[in-house]
Amino acid sequence: MLRLNLSNEPRWLDLGHGVRLLVEPLTTAIMLGARSDPTIVAAAGDASDADGSASNDDLARIVAKAVGRIVVKDWEGVGDEDGKPLPITPDGIDALLELWPIFEAFQTKYIAGALILDAEKNA
Repeated sequence: MLRLNLSNEPRWLDLGHGVRLLVEPLTTAIMLGARSDPTIVAAAGDASDADGSASNDDLARIVAKAVGRIVVKDWEGVGDEDGKPLPITPDGIDALLELWPIFEAFQTKYIAGALILDAEKNA
């Protein structure tokens, strides 16, 4: 049974290591918006080339960053080298998602749910 959460309110997502992100619900509009991100368009073009230079792992990382830049509205537990809290920026989101444990948690806890639903409908 598919359970719909009809709330469109942002929610806190715990990624471990003391990091939490305030994220909007992952909707079709957000995924479509991410698809039009120039980095995804360029990577998709690379993947369609004869050598297929953009791997699935590269695409996963690029998509996670594009989605993150759209949905992350606030964060906790992210600071500079001195531990001073950093303001949220697109570059900061990209840098955060370059950290393997954070990327993996974001993929698993946030993006994977939407992808699993998509895979199930195509099965």
